[in-house]
Amino acid sequence: MSQEKLAKEIVARVGGEKNVESLVHCATRLRFVLKDDSKADKAGLEKTEGVIAVKENGGQFQVVVGNKVPEVYQAIGQISHILDDSSSKEKSSKKVKGLGGIIDVISSIFAPLLGVMAGAGILKGLLLIANNMSWLEKTDTTYIILYAAADSLFYFLPLLLAVTTARKFQGNMFVALTIAGALIYPTIIQLKTDGTPTDFFGIPVVLMNYSSTVIPIILAVIVMSKLEKLFNKLLHDSIKNFVTPLFLLVIMVPLTLLVFGPFGVYVGNGIASAMVAAFGFSPLLAGAVMGASWQLLVIFGVHWGLVPVFINNIAVYGKDGVKPAATASVFAQTGAAFGVMLRTKNKKLKTLAGSSTLTALFGITEPAIYGVTLPLKRPFIAGVIGGAVGGAIIGQAGTQAFASGAPGLLTLPIFYGPGGQGFPGLIMGIAASFIVSAVLTYIMGFKDPVDDENTKTEANAGQTAGTASSTEGSKPSAQAASKSDQEVLSPIEGTIVDLAEVPDPAFASGAMGKGIAIEPSTGRVVAPFDGTVTVAFKKKHALAVVSDSGAEILVHVGVDTVKLDGQHFISYIEEGDRVKAGDLLLEFDIEQIKAAGYHTVTPIIVTNSADYNDVIPQASGQVSSKDLLLKIYGS
Repeated sequence: MSQEKLAKEIVARVGGEKNVESLVHCATRLRFVLKDDSKADKAGLEKTEGVIAVKENGGQFQVVVGNKVPEVYQAIGQISHILDDSSSKEKSSKKVKGLGGIIDVISSIFAPLLGVMAGAGILKGLLLIANNMSWLEKTDTTYIILYAAADSLFYFLPLLLAVTTARKFQGNMFVALTIAGALIYPTIIQLKTDGTPTDFFGIPVVLMNYSSTVIPIILAVIVMSKLEKLFNKLLHDSIKNFVTPLFLLVIMVPLTLLVFGPFGVYVGNGIASAMVAAFGFSPLLAGAVMGASWQLLVIFGVHWGLVPVFINNIAVYGKDGVKPAATASVFAQTGAAFGVMLRTKNKKLKTLAGSSTLTALFGITEPAIYGVTLPLKRPFIAGVIGGAVGGAIIGQAGTQAFASGAPGLLTLPIFYGPGGQGFPGLIMGIAASFIVSAVLTYIMGFKDPVDDENTKTEANAGQTAGTASSTEGSKPSAQAASKSDQEVLSPIEGTIVDLAEVPDPAFASGAMGKGIAIEPSTGRVVAPFDGTVTVAFKKKHALAVVSDSGAEILVHVGVDTVKLDGQHFISYIEEGDRVKAGDLLLEFDIEQIKAAGYHTVTPIIVTNSADYNDVIPQASGQVSSKDLLLKIYGS
């Protein structure tokens, strides 16, 4: 599927452009904030080609599309106004409370930086290797220039976080940058370096080193954004554009240096100390827990809570001993996907598992998890076990991360520190996690989809034979039917409605197939041609009939009427029934359905439209049952 087509499909299934408050993306996910989550067709999205999984976490409707997410994101910008300045900002109208709200804030602040963090982290790791191998000395100007490129992001991290935090809380980005700049202003740094006693109007200031810090600037910008809204509301339009920034700078810079800065640094140091203590108590056990649980945290989106910890540990200690164990979890799920590829006989699954394995090796595990291991269950469990084994080895080896970056083959240099200590343990750990997961997956096995396909093929063959023997004369095969023209009579009396106007994106987008819709004037559904009932829903709101020439028609009475649980419907059919054109199939009470708050507009869909050259509506305005409604053209 082309990126433009996939973008259109995704936008339609999240409830349309008007249902989107904002959209950002990370390494593999489109992160929507929707006005009404109930309008999104989650089940339809999960079945869409090109979509790996759909998750709802932290107030975000997340569509996982893998490493092609930048292209899909840009395509959405081209086919809609979602990414316009007025729409692309994070909106605050939808409040998310509790843990979900915290995760939403952290992910929105850090997600835009992950790509450049990974690139800078890899470069920093390669320079560490070059220095340890004596290829480059720290005094070499080549080293100094490259190290500046690698380290500038981390040194000026408060500036970048000021931008992303201001975007999240809709604050003035330039005021936020100015506040962050004040924290790392050379004169302020010199006061700290020289130990100069500092006060603000007699109030003592506890100076800290704010380069590479995380928490102080985030707290400062959050408060700044609140004050900004207050001042803009109180001040006259003629002066607020320059007086509001003045007030914010005069208030926030001293307040940050007096309160938020020291508080944030102390909190960050406390968290760092706690994590170091946990690994100090039992590095083997702590590593095993991290290796086993990291991908579980990723699934639920709560791994974002640890990202600031990794970054803060590197800022405080110059290294982090927590992140390496998480690397084992990544390679464990990679190994599990590889085990699936080796064992499955299903060609489609084998291809998916193979490509997912390759992607996961470079740190993008969502295709492997959501497309392969998690749906099959046992491989995912094997990955958890393998992650625990590898994490224990890495924890016991004392491996450290010296820069930030998503775990993967390309980012292995970030774990190579002075003398390479702990790096061999990392290699042993990720190798063990990969091998253990792959072997366990192969031995434990899983329900291979190829078995289901064979069963269905045999069952369908038996059903076809049974149908043929009970039908007068010989009928064309399904393969031949795909090349035959077919006329479809109207199953309902009412007013023709364009399919695109149906208030259900699954039908309106054409994803279910081509067709037309009718606003019924009478509550009766009749057979649109001679054929066989293939689906008679238990909730009675919909049915499907296949013609003797193979055309498959779905009649879905109303929108979301499945929630009525069969009320106001009377069905006269069962699956497998033979019907003639005009036979009564279903009755429904239009007024009662409307009184219950549901639309009664009824899509009539050719669900196997792809087997035909085209499906052309033949009626407009008012239509009676048994009037010619659609013509299906074969080859």
